[in-house]
Amino acid sequence: MEDLTGRRLVVVTGASSGIGLAAAVQLACRGDQVVLVGRDPARLQAAAERVRENSGERPELFRADFAVLDDVRRLAEQLRAAYDQIDVLANNAGAIALQPLTTVDGFEMSIQANHLAPFLLTNLLADRVGRIVVTASGAHRFGALDPDDLNAPLRGYRPIGAYGTSKQANILFTAEAARRWPEMSAYCFHPGVVRTRFGNDSRLVAFGMRFMPFRSPEKGAETLVWLANQDRSRLTNGGFYADRRPRRPYRKASDPRLAARLWEASAKAVGIAG
Repeated sequence: MEDLTGRRLVVVTGASSGIGLAAAVQLACRGDQVVLVGRDPARLQAAAERVRENSGERPELFRADFAVLDDVRRLAEQLRAAYDQIDVLANNAGAIALQPLTTVDGFEMSIQANHLAPFLLTNLLADRVGRIVVTASGAHRFGALDPDDLNAPLRGYRPIGAYGTSKQANILFTAEAARRWPEMSAYCFHPGVVRTRFGNDSRLVAFGMRFMPFRSPEKGAETLVWLANQDRSRLTNGGFYADRRPRRPYRKASDPRLAARLWEASAKAVGIAG
């Protein structure tokens, strides 16, 4: 790994556990100032203590529930008030729902928590962010994104289909962000099958995880940390990575016209200029 020099400010969403917490620990240990974003205050405090125990520094904490877009707007305001520059924004928070759920904002849970919320947060912070790293997934192969109907997964609901559609959106968003904001580096990655708290509310997912090949959160976070550290000249802006190597996503996640349509639809959905 060829680290960028100097201490940087790195905001990690979904940092209370799993990949986000593992990445925060690794980044803090290399000397970065890490900021943890999570939904549950108690778990955030526990995560901060773990970062402190490993790195010697206590990170700043911000609470936000990505199933509530007003929380995301408030988070953006708080981050803007606290920091003039964010070197890396790690859009890692995510969710999977076993049954069709609609958020208070009227969107299917997976597409909001995994795509619309980080899309909104990144747009609201875009003038202060140097690099974004998005936790995507090989599950994008199951996606069936329709920008004209972001709630389409609610009909004939399949958890892996809804989740895969949100991960397809992650990859398209990353590529379009690189095109629209050339001064900002944008990368996404597949962390592998990681055993974390993710899906703990689903007995079916928890059962399946017992029999799937899995890696530790620390292993799953390696590519996130690597993408946060590599000199941009060695990376493909807008690229999709796995195991610290560039990968070609499925065609459904690499169509520039679909990416542009998704951006416009997402901007309209969250109430910002496209």
